[in-house]
Amino acid sequence: MDNSTAEQPWPVRVVSQKISAWIGKLGWVWMDGQVAQIVRRPGTSTVFLTLRDPSADLSLTVTTNRDVLDLGAPDLTDGARVVVHAKPEFYAARGNLSLRADEIRQVGLGELLARLEQLKKLLAAEGLFARERKRRLPVPPRRIGLVTGRASAAERDVVTNARRRWPAVDFRVINVAVQGSSAVPQIIDALAVLDRDDTVDVIILARGGGSVEDLLPFSDEALCRAVFACRTPVVSAVGHETDTPLVDYVADVRASTPTDAAKRVVPDLAEELRALAQARGRLNRAMAGLLDREQHRLDAIRSRPVLAKPHAMVDQRGAEISALADRAARCVRHRLDRADSDLAHTLARLRALSPAATLRRGYAIVQRADDGAVVRAPADVADGDALRLRLAEGELAARVATS
Repeated sequence: MDNSTAEQPWPVRVVSQKISAWIGKLGWVWMDGQVAQIVRRPGTSTVFLTLRDPSADLSLTVTTNRDVLDLGAPDLTDGARVVVHAKPEFYAARGNLSLRADEIRQVGLGELLARLEQLKKLLAAEGLFARERKRRLPVPPRRIGLVTGRASAAERDVVTNARRRWPAVDFRVINVAVQGSSAVPQIIDALAVLDRDDTVDVIILARGGGSVEDLLPFSDEALCRAVFACRTPVVSAVGHETDTPLVDYVADVRASTPTDAAKRVVPDLAEELRALAQARGRLNRAMAGLLDREQHRLDAIRSRPVLAKPHAMVDQRGAEISALADRAARCVRHRLDRADSDLAHTLARLRALSPAATLRRGYAIVQRADDGAVVRAPADVADGDALRLRLAEGELAARVATS
């Protein structure tokens, strides 16, 4: 019976057996996790460990022998990081999944630092630390989102110093666990809530100082990627100045302390007022200097003759116009005189050359009466032709008579 149907369903025991068989194929695995709970039952050598994933709300139960635990991690406590060599087992009778461990190693500080360094190189290679993707902080922000521990000194430092510098600043505070197994999921959820809030202009992650183990949540890969994915600028203010969790490299701005974060996010009202007063003073001096220069320029322009005695220019132009008018009149008269003289000479020449003048000297013009042609030779007329004689004082009629 390989497949189940509605007519031929599998019994619960068969499903349980198949699940157990599938899980059994996984074999032995190495697993990294954080201890959420240790249960030692009196009278038995079995120890039950609940391991949580630091980046997710997920846990698994691991069973092991007391000797295995005492050999690998004798001082194991809640919150410690461990590496477990275990095999998953499914108890078909109860339907429970657990892991049976044959080796447990507590992660030491040196190994933790080596893992963080390896993770740092990985995130840097992916561009999460790139300077060109860092965003500028809005100045001043309308509203600040603050992710920090409940009633913590970090929250007090950020809020108090920010309001001392800029009294009108508004906060939206989300309190979360800042260490332990539940810190990373809570911080990621708080970041998502503030990033979706359009009224929040900048987000501050704040926590006081602590050991490397206490600050481990702020070096978690999932948290670093969540900060990188935020649309809102993020300021990291975790620990003291010497503490450098990985989220410091991913955030848009790294503040050395929560107090420093308040100074970076909001301007100092007193300094802004002083700067405004200085700018106003510079503006007043600049305007006074400009007005003085323009007044001097106006005075210089007004002192020029063209403005001091404007009628002098009119008089000068009037004199020039009168001189030009007299010159034009003289030129016209001279031209008229020359033209009159030329006309008299031309008239005299015309009169000297005129036929009328010749007639007045006793000459006559002989023309045939029929066509008016001038007779220049006797051959031009015949006997008996009628002629017309033009004299200086009139005309005479004649007829040709040959002798």
